[in-house]
Amino acid sequence: MAATTDQLAVLRHKYDPVVRLMHARGVAIRTIEMQGTKLLLRAEAPSAEVKNAVWDEIKKVDPTYTDLAADISVSAGAAAGQGGPAGGVSAPAATPTGTSSRTRTRSSPARSFGSRARGKAARRGRLRTWPSGW
Repeated sequence: MAATTDQLAVLRHKYDPVVRLMHARGVAIRTIEMQGTKLLLRAEAPSAEVKNAVWDEIKKVDPTYTDLAADISVSAGAAAGQGGPAGGVSAPAATPTGTSSRTRTRSSPARSFGSRARGKAARRGRLRTWPSGW
């Protein structure tokens, strides 16, 4: 039992930078214990980006990570596209109160004047059309 406790202490010290990153990035750590001669680490990341960052940190500590068994999943809300940046598509920006996006953005002043001018010319019977061969 003492050997297992010593191994646990050594491996926890070795993978301490990984655990610190997990705490900093909001990863929920479920289990850190010994499983035979390996450190078993089970956790749930808030997004796929955070999960990848944790794996990158594991590979920095030990590229082969032969003494680690890590099971890091992505939370159900993030996997379904409901939580943060995991989906890769950001939410549309909210418009200020009382305005719509149409009143704030116009393609060009000529477009709005052109449509009015065409309507006026058509009402007066002066709208010229291009020959059909064009």
